[in-house]
Amino acid sequence: MANTADEANSRGGDAHEDLMTHAYHRLRDLLVWGRLAPGVRIVEKEVAVRLGISRTPLRAALQRLQQEGYIDAVARGRQTRWVVTPLTEDDAHELFSIVGAVEGLAAAGAARRPAPARREVVEELTELNEALREVSRADRPDRNVVFDLDMEFHRRYVELAGRSRVRVLHQAIKPQAERYVRLYIGALVDEIHESVEEHALIIHEIERGDPAAAKRAVESNWYNAAERLGGVIRDLGERGNW
Repeated sequence: MANTADEANSRGGDAHEDLMTHAYHRLRDLLVWGRLAPGVRIVEKEVAVRLGISRTPLRAALQRLQQEGYIDAVARGRQTRWVVTPLTEDDAHELFSIVGAVEGLAAAGAARRPAPARREVVEELTELNEALREVSRADRPDRNVVFDLDMEFHRRYVELAGRSRVRVLHQAIKPQAERYVRLYIGALVDEIHESVEEHALIIHEIERGDPAAAKRAVESNWYNAAERLGGVIRDLGERGNW
């Protein structure tokens, strides 16, 4: 009987975890795509109804999103309200620096691989970067294509580096940076040619098999990206700041 009860509790725990994970991914997608706008209040009751779940797994999902920096808990008297984290210049610089550090480790790992493996990485990265270069030459570059190619370029060397811990860290932090890029991409596409040249340096250092130089090239790319984004944010304004 005890075993039966334990199994039932285990199944109940698994179901709760599944609901929490489902809610987490649904909400994170909405946040990254800007469909839950910066500064907007998240009302638990309404979201629970929309997702078809109870407030217990929803609250667990919200707490995870808070830990990852997507939302804030704001005290209003005795109540605590969930609010979508604002997009600010300072936060963008911090996020991009973290992404640069993580991806720098991945690029260093890619540069350490044997020459045949590096050639495979270089071929894939070159193909993606040349596609991005071609798109950037258009009078009005397609922002969605630019976004997808740029994200895929960075994702490929992280995956091909073969370091599972780095990949896990990357999967946790990169969507937060994507949130900025998606919302400001319209103003960033005009400067994509600069990213293309920075990508070319990353490819070159991986091809040479120089881990330290590859790491620096990636960190520089993300630092420059933060500077470019900072200029756009100053021109267009921060989103959702209170």
